[in-house]
Amino acid sequence: MLRDVLERDLAIFFEHQQDADARRMAAFPGREWDAFVEHWRTKVLAEPSARVKTVVSNGRVAGYVASWERNGDRLVAYWFGKEYWGQGIATAAVAEFLLFHEMKRPLHAYVARENVGSIRVLQKSGFHAVGPPTTAADGVEEILFRLDSQWPRSGT
Repeated sequence: MLRDVLERDLAIFFEHQQDADARRMAAFPGREWDAFVEHWRTKVLAEPSARVKTVVSNGRVAGYVASWERNGDRLVAYWFGKEYWGQGIATAAVAEFLLFHEMKRPLHAYVARENVGSIRVLQKSGFHAVGPPTTAADGVEEILFRLDSQWPRSGT
């Protein structure tokens, strides 16, 4: 289900972030193609602390899961094409990522308060909310989630 990111995956990731519903749920305005590719090549894939995996479902690129270090914290993020929402693919991909690709703890994730699907993925993965929602510089209310222990926890 998870594999290394290939150059050709970027076009699919770009299409995923072009979807208006996805941008609204992620509270992210998206980027134009050149800026998108530049960001992926020089920031995401070139970041020494990053672990980035393409998620494949039924032979098709469904999205990605990534982690990186920022200001001493380890962050995790993911994005999936809208046609893959609500099928358990994100939950399975994040679980696989946490088990085999990102074992460092604690992990943190910021999620727009309205993005209940993403919040549910994090909760199923053992993350818990840390404090009340805060308003980011762009005006979006975000919730910080944290994963303290290895996943899956015993009993889940």
